[in-house]
Amino acid sequence: LEDTFRLRVQKAVCDLLETVSPVNGFQHDLSPYTDRHGRPAKRVFRGRDDFGENDPLPMVSILEDPRAFDSENADGERTATKGKYRLLIQGFVPDDIENPTDPAFHLAADLVTALASQKQDRTNILGLGRKMPCVTDIEIGQPVHRPADNQVSSVAFCFLSVVLTLIEDLERPFS
Repeated sequence: LEDTFRLRVQKAVCDLLETVSPVNGFQHDLSPYTDRHGRPAKRVFRGRDDFGENDPLPMVSILEDPRAFDSENADGERTATKGKYRLLIQGFVPDDIENPTDPAFHLAADLVTALASQKQDRTNILGLGRKMPCVTDIEIGQPVHRPADNQVSSVAFCFLSVVLTLIEDLERPFS
């Protein structure tokens, strides 16, 4: 199946976050790896909000924010639209016994640094080009750091919002 533009955007964000690794100068390793059974495994997920003790740490999940922005819909016979697409990024880390959220601050810093790297080339954000459909801006929210609460997570975590400005054609979501 061909991916919609919005799914391609989420996959591009995942690909970017998978570059977070000590090899690339980061403190954490979010790159794909081979699990103890010799199978390929990931640390960055899309659309996943349920995790367990067998999941790797650190790890990240990207979710669409349910509070969607209204887009500047096309007028007349034009079908092009410009709108903000808000994603929530959650990162989970092993706790520090004395200061449980300290590791979440470090992971959030790595996430923000990776996302901010996309501001360097405004004509090719996330490698998706500059012709419609494309991403024309990236806004990175302030991270929040939380201790384990056994409701959201059994380990410390961070989350932040990322708002991407998308230019897309309503009649061609797969373009």
